Amino acid sequence: MQNLLPEPPATHLPDHADADAALAAAEAGGDQAYEAVAARFPTYSAAWGALASRALAAGQVVPAYAYARTGYHRGLDQLRRTGWKGHGPVPWSHAPNQGFLRCLYVLSRAAGEIGEADEAARCAQFLRDCDPAAADALASN
Repeated sequence: MQNLLPEPPATHLPDHADADAALAAAEAGGDQAYEAVAARFPTYSAAWGALASRALAAGQVVPAYAYARTGYHRGLDQLRRTGWKGHGPVPWSHAPNQGFLRCLYVLSRAAGEIGEADEAARCAQFLRDCDPAAADALASN
């Protein structure tokens, strides 16, 4: 059966130039620098995503899960404020969306590692529903 309803338009989170600059500067400073960016810009999912990714890479699964969940929820808040209705594309190609999508990816991975298989699967499917390119790009890193 053909779906006669059009797909909702893509959602693009707003730019955060100040937070982006702070995050770029944090790359040279390590975890404390990333924590400072998250504390200064607590609604900025990219900072939480960076913390989550670093924690997961270091084998710190519970902190990775917590950072990713925080960034995920902050991103959901922003998506809703921009008109997102709970479904539809959130393109990876739009740089401000990448922090939210990274959090969703790490949340899926960390949930799987702590035995939350249902949550891991839901998050992985949500990421693919947002943009399959995001799932592919994040899995290849």
